[in-house]
Amino acid sequence: MVTTNEPNIYETGVLDSNAEGNFVYTTLDAAINWIRKNSLWPMPMGLSCCAIEFMAVACSRYDLSRFGSEVTRFSPRQADVMIVAGTVTYKMALAVRRIWDQMPEPKWCIAMGACASTGGMFRSYSVLQGVDKILPVDVYISGCPPRPEAILEALLTLRKKLDTQQPARTFFKKEEPREANAPVPVNTEMPLE
Repeated sequence: MVTTNEPNIYETGVLDSNAEGNFVYTTLDAAINWIRKNSLWPMPMGLSCCAIEFMAVACSRYDLSRFGSEVTRFSPRQADVMIVAGTVTYKMALAVRRIWDQMPEPKWCIAMGACASTGGMFRSYSVLQGVDKILPVDVYISGCPPRPEAILEALLTLRKKLDTQQPARTFFKKEEPREANAPVPVNTEMPLE
């Protein structure tokens, strides 16, 4: 048996002063939110002229990589932020929704520009009056087209929004057991108006 003259943590309730720099105290929610907000991988859904402004943000002048978003993914299975940039027509709405459904959870959406947010100047029978009719939009960016600084501000707004989430509750949530022959509810309707 080894004995020392130093007090034990169980006796005093205080950590050894040498160990203080080696520990990080946080909650599971805060750790998951920190990881998520520092690794947002956008997928630009460039449908019109706003997509050109997104290309400017990815260049070195605005340096999108300092926010952890330098990895622009063009595959929905590898992205977690869809940036809808431009006019969404009714013909493209189904494709946009299908790509959104292929993205893994958790996922977020940014409506970039006046056309994606409200239909813009196109009050036409063929233009969807806002992508929020088919997708849950988290951040709206105004402008026609929006400046690159506005896109960076939208990413910072999304990062602030992630700080308030509680993802640990989702991980440890208990589901009620279903009966063996119970039907699984499936929503096949997609509103396009």
